[in-house]
Amino acid sequence: MKNIYSRVKRWAKLLAFALLLLVSGCAELTVLDPKGPVGESQKELIVFSIILMLVIVAVVFIAFTYMIIKYRERPDRDEKDYDPDHHGNTKLEIVWTVIPLIIVTALSIPTVITIYELEEPPESSSDKDPLVVHATAADWKWFFSYPEEGIETVNYLHIPTDRAIEFRLSSADSMASIWIPALGGQKYNMAGMENTLYLQADEEGTYQGRNSNYNGSGFAEQKFEVHAESEEDFESWVEEVQNEAPELTQEEYDSLLSPGLLEEMEFSSTHLDYVDHGTNEGRDYLIERHKDAFEEPLHLKGGRGVEDE
Repeated sequence: MKNIYSRVKRWAKLLAFALLLLVSGCAELTVLDPKGPVGESQKELIVFSIILMLVIVAVVFIAFTYMIIKYRERPDRDEKDYDPDHHGNTKLEIVWTVIPLIIVTALSIPTVITIYELEEPPESSSDKDPLVVHATAADWKWFFSYPEEGIETVNYLHIPTDRAIEFRLSSADSMASIWIPALGGQKYNMAGMENTLYLQADEEGTYQGRNSNYNGSGFAEQKFEVHAESEEDFESWVEEVQNEAPELTQEEYDSLLSPGLLEEMEFSSTHLDYVDHGTNEGRDYLIERHKDAFEEPLHLKGGRGVEDE
């Protein structure tokens, strides 16, 4: 008995130490500290789901504890204390059929309502037209085109606060997924088709975005920064890019599409003048120009610790 007690004590200490290490490395979860209405709606759904599941776990553990105590082996136990034959027990059949249905329904209704709500621009900025931004993924960078402003950026973007952003998502090659955790959940970018994602920032700041769908050796570096600022600052930035950045020629854009990494860049025109990868006509644009790059295993150009050829 002393041996068992000592083993349990040792394992308890190890578990406590492991939990301490785990907690010491934890930072605040970005998805639970949203900076916009889309992220807030998704946070509320996540918290609701966690609370509901914790209630279920608590009920299961209470029932489990009750069973092992009530039906344990003990000296005064006799046959009438336990009847193992419950075949055809209608009450039990109803209980273990209805309870899962209630749980699934309780999770499904708010989830479906939230999903449909997020397919429309946030109501908090319904008095303003959404800012349209084409977000195009390519191995392993992001192109952000502002068709109304006539500018384009690579691996970063500026957005105004308190205004919906209508991201039109596509990919020039492999499937990717745009994700800005502080503003909302991810949505897929695919070649030859266009998805729409509405996000909004209510607080000024710089937020991190990335590709959340694995797509090869440069996946970890396919990141970008989102600069959320006042409408006035955003307009000033747009004007600066329009006046000072070079135009994006088709030849240069074709070169930038080559698989590899890129630094942040900006242009006073957009690649939409030449191709829209979200259409069937633009599906194979990159492949037609960089076919040779896909005939052998891709190496990562421009990555940290990797020399360019």
